[in-house]
Amino acid sequence: MKTRHSSVRSFIAIILVVLVILGFGFNLYDIQIKNNEFYVAQNNAAQTYKVPIEPARGEIVDRNGNSLVTNRQGNSIILDAAYFPSKKNNEERNAIILNLITLFDKNGEEYINNLPLKINRGKVEFDGEEDDIKAMKSKNMFNLQEYATPQNCFDAMVEMYELENYDMVTALKIGAIRYELTRLMFSIENPITIANDVSNKTVATIKEDKERYLGADVKAVAFREYADTTIAPHLLGTVGKINDTEYANLKDSGYGINDIIGKSGIESAMESELRGTPGELTITIDGEGNVTEEITKNPIQGNTVVLTIDKDLQRLAQTKLQETCDSVDINESAGAVVVEDVNNGEVLAAASYPTYDIKDYYDNYSKLAKNQRKPMWNRFALGTYAPGSTYKPMMACAALEEGVIDEHTTFKCSGTFEYYDVTFGCLDRMAHGTNDVRTALQKSCNIFFYNCADKLGISKIDEYSLMFGLGEKTGVEISEASGTLAGPASAEKIGRRWQKGDTIQSGIGQSDHLFTPLQLANYCATIANNGTRYEMRFVKAIINSSNGSVDTKSGTVAENLPISDKTFSTVQEGMRLVATKAGISSVFKRIDVPVACKTGTSQVIKNGQKVNNGFLITYAPYDKPEISIASAIELAGSGTSTAEITADIIDYYYSNNTDEKPAQQTGTLLG
Repeated sequence: MKTRHSSVRSFIAIILVVLVILGFGFNLYDIQIKNNEFYVAQNNAAQTYKVPIEPARGEIVDRNGNSLVTNRQGNSIILDAAYFPSKKNNEERNAIILNLITLFDKNGEEYINNLPLKINRGKVEFDGEEDDIKAMKSKNMFNLQEYATPQNCFDAMVEMYELENYDMVTALKIGAIRYELTRLMFSIENPITIANDVSNKTVATIKEDKERYLGADVKAVAFREYADTTIAPHLLGTVGKINDTEYANLKDSGYGINDIIGKSGIESAMESELRGTPGELTITIDGEGNVTEEITKNPIQGNTVVLTIDKDLQRLAQTKLQETCDSVDINESAGAVVVEDVNNGEVLAAASYPTYDIKDYYDNYSKLAKNQRKPMWNRFALGTYAPGSTYKPMMACAALEEGVIDEHTTFKCSGTFEYYDVTFGCLDRMAHGTNDVRTALQKSCNIFFYNCADKLGISKIDEYSLMFGLGEKTGVEISEASGTLAGPASAEKIGRRWQKGDTIQSGIGQSDHLFTPLQLANYCATIANNGTRYEMRFVKAIINSSNGSVDTKSGTVAENLPISDKTFSTVQEGMRLVATKAGISSVFKRIDVPVACKTGTSQVIKNGQKVNNGFLITYAPYDKPEISIASAIELAGSGTSTAEITADIIDYYYSNNTDEKPAQQTGTLLG
């Protein structure tokens, strides 16, 4: 029996061997004889790859053509998969990367490191945001559980990239670049940048020793250059490498995983104009491994964006804003100022303080982000403030137009206003005597406007506020806050019930009212031009980089207010009295341009104490308005404290606007 079974097994084994041999023989016959020509052609066929060429971003200039953001050419180091060893050759890859790292360290170059790990006293630790650590552990990367430790991640990296023969520090350096190649899906169609803006010395070394730095190449790159890195950083914004979320949203629009995009401000808002059109590099690899490259489509630079702001006026506004805030409290005060053309909605200047230098954004982002004064916070567009008495001109317009008062109606101010069982007061309970609407604006009498609020009711107050654009976005291209309009809806959002006393408070710009300096400037402009509210804008024109054509943006009317010229004239006269008869008049007497204005003060709680913020809305000239100005100074105590900024801006605008000639032809076209 045993011999019989052994014979059967031997016979089956022989049959299997014969079948395998026959199979190999058939394949050999198919390849060498039957379909020889097909396989030879396949082996010799050239493979073609398309690599996008990043275009230079468009420039940003001011209304006179003066450069704000341009480009300079620099060099980045990339790894090109057409020449770099394949994934199977980990040892070769690691050796080349180590050669590059040694060169970078020697020449003081920074290189890409997005691996969220570090070594501290011989121990591996996480070094990055939670999302970055999660991505590192994901299935597409190290394929680890969420609870994996830093050491687990390091060990997975070492195993994945075969880094066992290196010490921990060196392994982590090599691993960081290997990680970048994996993360960004390194391929012939997708070369990866490993070092940006390197020196000519580094470029020369890599070009001269192709074997040592096999697969590394030099790529000419356009880097953002600023005429003055302190001018309008909150407005201009920043650029940066596209992130995973942005790439997911934009890849169908032709963006690559390595692209640079606008992250904030005008750089982000005008991304479609500034980006340009990518070019194309065609790489061909023949059957013998020879590589040829040809630019088959040239990149087209992005369009030039012409802003509405005047560079010199912007610089002045920033300087004066800083001086005022520092004089109030050099450690605590902050604020914003906005200058608008009342006849088309163009923003001529917009400053926020504390501010920052754009170069610090890249070099010292962490420090800026941790600064308690929030220098990166855009106060003119995103900061919302209770407007205080700057709200009273709107109240006067509403009360006059609704007929609850006329220009001769008077209310007596004894310093207090009794409303049911609540007593409201004027500032410091000062008695202003008998006032009509003009003198009530001049003296900023709360009692007069308490009466107006009581007669109008909150629905009418809000209706007119919205007409003036208060509590809604102004239309500017960059991110802005909507603000808050006081009323039952705003009260409900914070879990309380709207009371009649809230209506009284809302009439003097308190209660839940919160508006941006942009909104206050636009509201003031609408009063100045007798009721045409424009959408505000920072973009004046787009200059096409291909043909030089200019697309000039015209003012867009958001609303023509159904308010009579007589009502506006009455309110304007009251605002003129503020500039000529109130305490602020001494400031405006030193300039030659007649103005109309309204001060404001709102009380806030800071560090557990009650403090006042100061506001001022102004337009000039009084007889034929051209510009409006809104300023907000935190901790200023009163709106009068902001008058110096406004007076300096008006004096500059009308007396020595600029001695600088336009830097480009756009200035003559658009100035």
